[in-house]
Amino acid sequence: MSDDTHEIYAIRYGHHDRKSSENFIGGDPHDMLQPLDFYVWAIVGPSGPIILDTGFDAAMGKKRQRELIKPVGEGLQKIGIDADQVATVIVSHMHYDHVGNYDLFPRARYHLQDCEMAYATGRCMCHLALRMPFEADDVVAMVRKVFAGRVTFHDGEGEIVPGVTVHHIGGHSKGLQSVRVKTRRGPVVLAADAAHLYAHVETGRIFPITYNVAEVVEGYERLKTLAASPNHVVPGHDPLVLLRYPAAKAGLEGWVVRLDAEPRA
Repeated sequence: MSDDTHEIYAIRYGHHDRKSSENFIGGDPHDMLQPLDFYVWAIVGPSGPIILDTGFDAAMGKKRQRELIKPVGEGLQKIGIDADQVATVIVSHMHYDHVGNYDLFPRARYHLQDCEMAYATGRCMCHLALRMPFEADDVVAMVRKVFAGRVTFHDGEGEIVPGVTVHHIGGHSKGLQSVRVKTRRGPVVLAADAAHLYAHVETGRIFPITYNVAEVVEGYERLKTLAASPNHVVPGHDPLVLLRYPAAKAGLEGWVVRLDAEPRA
């Protein structure tokens, strides 16, 4: 593996059963069962592991009526990552399911877009419709990390290490960023919530929790441009990810998969 080529793991930690009509603005005529899975991602290379997003814990799952399947730290341990030793965490955005477990990585420096912190602490949070996906305790925890000198802010694009870059997309949340990773199969883009499901990118439809609709649909095209092909874009909540990619190792089927491997047809 060269100095800028990385492995990527998707770690499923939660699940939520819901109808497809809940996943698209304007609903869905089929109104079938279309659940969401919850993931964090581990990017592993010569600079050590980089974690994308930190998930939520059991208490938050209960509060939000989301099922916690396995604690995030347990999934990381299965691929040899000790959360206590992680030095770098990227936060795609500050919604409750992406920035919880805020004490799990005590040594980490966090990477965040300027405008996401401004959004999560500014006037837009006066409105229930906009603050609904945020948790005050998560936001306060990030503010404390800022004051502790543990946050690096990005404005648009930024390099984390060679081969790993962040790209502001917006749309779903004002400061949402996706991550482009150089892998053995070419550049893979971890969309996070720039696309919840494969169906969002494939059909141009939009998840209902949205700050800016235009940024969402423009973001789909940006994701494709950043990736080696549309097949290299990984959505943030699709259970199909677990079917399309191989398990990290025996016994981790349906839990941890390798995204730098070729997906199944």
